[in-house]
Amino acid sequence: MSRARTAGSAPAVDSGGRSYRRRGAFSRGSGAEMGTLARVVRLIVGIIVLIIVAGIVLVLLKANPTNTVVTDVHDAARWFAGPFDGIFSFHNARVALAVNWGLAAVVYLIVGGLIARLLSSRR
Repeated sequence: MSRARTAGSAPAVDSGGRSYRRRGAFSRGSGAEMGTLARVVRLIVGIIVLIIVAGIVLVLLKANPTNTVVTDVHDAARWFAGPFDGIFSFHNARVALAVNWGLAAVVYLIVGGLIARLLSSRR
């Protein structure tokens, strides 16, 4: 009497004729870890972009610069967008800041998205 097997359920056979089944735990665990890492990258990039956009909004709306929250958000946004300061110059300083920091936010989104996609494709 032979038992019917479903597709893919046949055991593998080693050189000694013993059957074993590969668990693939390492590859599944590695893929799950890469997926988790991709989600963490997306989360961090999202937070950075949110801080930069909040900094832009606060500057454009002329928020009170003596307020602690406004100062902290602006300082964090300036730190993240620092390499992009001064790329474009306009007569209006607020517009220049918005364009340069906006460019920084877009670059963070693109590069972070590519990194996350690479990590998630390694599953």
